[in-house]
Amino acid sequence: MKTSNTKNVIVILLVAIVSSLVTLAGYNIMIRNNGNRFAVGTSDKATSEEIGAIADSFDQDQNILLTNLTTSDGYPDFTEAASRSVDGVVHVKTKSISQQQYMNPFDFFFGFGDRGPAQPREQVGFGSGVIISKDGYIITNNHVVENATEVLVSLNDNREFTAKVVGTDKMSDIALLKIDGTEFPYLTFGNSDALQVGEWVLAVGNPFNLTSTVTAGIVSAKNRGNVMGGGLGIQSFIQIDAAVNPGNSGGALVNTRGELVGINTAIYSQTGNFAGYAFAVPISIAGKIAADLKEYGAVQRAYLGIQVPNIENIRREDPEKARELSQIKGVMVEDFGERSSAKAAGIQKGDILTAINNVPIRNFAELQSQLNRFRPGDKISVTVDRNGNNRNFNVELKNDAGNTEITRSTDPVSALGATFKPVPEETKRKLGISSGIEIASVDNNGLFKKEGINKGFIIMRMNNTPVNSESDVNRIIAATKTREDKVLLVAGFYPNGRTQYIAIDLSEKG
Repeated sequence: MKTSNTKNVIVILLVAIVSSLVTLAGYNIMIRNNGNRFAVGTSDKATSEEIGAIADSFDQDQNILLTNLTTSDGYPDFTEAASRSVDGVVHVKTKSISQQQYMNPFDFFFGFGDRGPAQPREQVGFGSGVIISKDGYIITNNHVVENATEVLVSLNDNREFTAKVVGTDKMSDIALLKIDGTEFPYLTFGNSDALQVGEWVLAVGNPFNLTSTVTAGIVSAKNRGNVMGGGLGIQSFIQIDAAVNPGNSGGALVNTRGELVGINTAIYSQTGNFAGYAFAVPISIAGKIAADLKEYGAVQRAYLGIQVPNIENIRREDPEKARELSQIKGVMVEDFGERSSAKAAGIQKGDILTAINNVPIRNFAELQSQLNRFRPGDKISVTVDRNGNNRNFNVELKNDAGNTEITRSTDPVSALGATFKPVPEETKRKLGISSGIEIASVDNNGLFKKEGINKGFIIMRMNNTPVNSESDVNRIIAATKTREDKVLLVAGFYPNGRTQYIAIDLSEKG
């Protein structure tokens, strides 16, 4: 009896061992196959071509594919992806000037309460950025560089550069910077559309000023909308659970091949620090915005010209109707805007948009994600469900003005209508000033002429920031135009004249 029991135990153990070996072997094969699948990086052809066109805008070389994404034990291996990413992610330091109103305590005590002149105070901010070309173009967040009078960039090898803000886009929270030099390490673009929920990703940045920090997590969701209460114009984020904290903004989200698939932008937190949810702008959108900023100085946005139901407003008045609308797989056309390209193509009220260029559309975030890839004048195929029947329409997209013209941003200084020349150091000494730039000429149609600033006027400060060159003027004006008030305060004088303070509203031009 004991011998029989012993044999049974041995048989059971052998079966268990064999089963375990088969399971481990299958797991390793699956992991390796997944690794190879990600190395191939397949997705729909159209998206790959779009990413390729964006990469060409920044003269990116063909990415080298990683073929082994696992350790010998079968665990995910992020070392190659991390090593390829950290050199392409930079630390961004910004300086800006804030105005603090000064109140005389004696005036307050005796009941006058008059505030003194605004006192400038320098503020310093930090964030991250991603080098996307060997000649020094860098993507970051708009909120990292907004209002900055100076932007400094530090590379992983400790080299430091002063960066020029090429352009910013508040709606997407994306900005493009440029540093001078060649052969910078950079991250190549991956295909953010090919990401799958559950796929491993890395967040690379500088949280809390801790440079070259890499954290790992998975893609928690795609095309996530209503981030930050819907405060951003883009509502099609990649949601991840990799740890992202203050300072990570503008940093890289990379896949396990070390390819750039997103720009880390926001966290969901009640404390301001990471609480398990972070959001990145897909590179399919961020890359296109960066390419627009480089080529045109402004983002080219394409519109279908449709209005869709606001389910949240409907839910307050008619919960049953809201529930029915939320069950629709697609986007219902409730009405049209003026000069609508969708209406011109034959789309009607009540149609349900189900695909753009054969890419399925299940909600408004996915519709926006697709439209953000195009420019005015591009032609797309729109599939709609009309009374249960699918119909296709060829639509030529338009801009918000109802035409297909490209919007170009002018040189910030051009709105002033002036040219400048430096003030020699000897002249500064005689005038008793430490900073200054002279107006060499003015345009009769410029803002300077309108405000009475003419040739020979010496500008010492703009928005309480010293100016000594035209590049200083450019930088300050660019920062001012991103502010809500867009007011430029010029402090200067004519030789032998008194100091003048002149406010110029930059929203009038440019």
